[in-house]
Amino acid sequence: MGNSRVTLKDLAKELNLSPSTISRAISGHPAISDATRKLVQQKADELGFTPNSIASSFRKKKTQSIGIIVPKIDIHFHSLVISGIEEYAYSKGYNVTIFQSKDSFEREKEITRILQNRMVEGIIICLSNETKSYAHFKKFAKLGVPVIFYDRVPTNFNANKIVINDYESAFKATEHLIQQGCSRIAHIAGNQSTHIFKDRLEGYKTALKKHKLPIDPSLILETKNLTYEEGAECAKKMLALPELPDGLFCSNDYTAISAIQVFQKAHIKVPEQIAVVGFSNYPISRVIEPNLTTINDRAFQMGQAAASLLIRQIDDTDSFVEFETITLKTDLVVRASSMRKASDTKL
Repeated sequence: MGNSRVTLKDLAKELNLSPSTISRAISGHPAISDATRKLVQQKADELGFTPNSIASSFRKKKTQSIGIIVPKIDIHFHSLVISGIEEYAYSKGYNVTIFQSKDSFEREKEITRILQNRMVEGIIICLSNETKSYAHFKKFAKLGVPVIFYDRVPTNFNANKIVINDYESAFKATEHLIQQGCSRIAHIAGNQSTHIFKDRLEGYKTALKKHKLPIDPSLILETKNLTYEEGAECAKKMLALPELPDGLFCSNDYTAISAIQVFQKAHIKVPEQIAVVGFSNYPISRVIEPNLTTINDRAFQMGQAAASLLIRQIDDTDSFVEFETITLKTDLVVRASSMRKASDTKL
C-alpha cells in the first residue's frame, strides 16, 4: 500500500467485500456477524487502517446518528419514548443523541443548531410548551433531513407526526366515570396553550354533553405544568367548594395521585366519595392506594413508531412519504380508584 493512507476501499478489495460491509463491520453494526467483524478487524490491524469517521461522514453524508429532543428526560412518558426510539434505532445500526429543551423555546432552537452542526441524519422531537413558531425546523427540510414530531406536534405546520387521540382518550376516561355513577365531574387540565391538553379538555366536555351533564367552569382547573404540587393545590380548591365533585379526570397521573393523597388526608374516600382517573399509566399508578385508573398512552410504542418512520425516510429515499401522521390507539386501564361498581372491574 506504500505510504498512502489505507482506505475502506483498500480493505474491501483485500477481503473481496463491499465497502459498505467493511464500514458496518468496523462501526459494530448488529447486522454484521461476529466472524465477519473479526475478519475485517484483523485485516484492518494488519494493513494499519484507522477509520476517519469525520471525513467519512462528509464524503458519504452518512453519520448513522439521530437527534432526539424531549421537554424533560425525567418525565416517565419521555423516558419510555426514548427507550422505544433507542431500541429500534440500535437494531438498524443507528445511534441516538438526546437533548432536553426544559420546555424552553430558545433552548429548543439552540439544540436544533447543535444538531445541524453534528450532521444528524434525522430528528425526533416533542415540542416545548413555549413553541409556537416552527421556522427553526424549516432548515432541515432544505437539507433533506427528515423530522418526526411526537405527542406535542405542530398544528399549522406540515410535518410527520406520531400521536395518540387525546380527545378520544379523554372522552373515554370521562365516560367511564359517568358509567360508574358520577354526575359532578371535575377536570385538572394541562396548559391550554398546548393542543394535546386542549383536546383532553374538549374530550371531557363532550362526554358530559353526551350524557346531558352540566359543564361547570368551577370544576375545570388549569395548571401550567401538571406537576404534583399543582395537583395538590387543585384538590384543595375542590375541597373548598360548596359541593365536592364525585368524579375527577386528570390530564396526567402526577396530578391524579397528589389529588388522591389530599383527599385521603381530608378523610374523603376514594372512590366512594370521589372516583379518580389519571392519564399516562406511570408505574406509580400501580403503587398508590387505591391503584389508579388511567389511560395507557403507549409511550414505548410511540418511540418505536417514530424511529421506524424516521429511519425508513433516511434509508429509503425512493419511497419517501411526506407528512405522514400515525395515530396510536390508547387503552383505559381500570383499577380501584374509579371502581364504584365492582362488577365492571377489568384489572
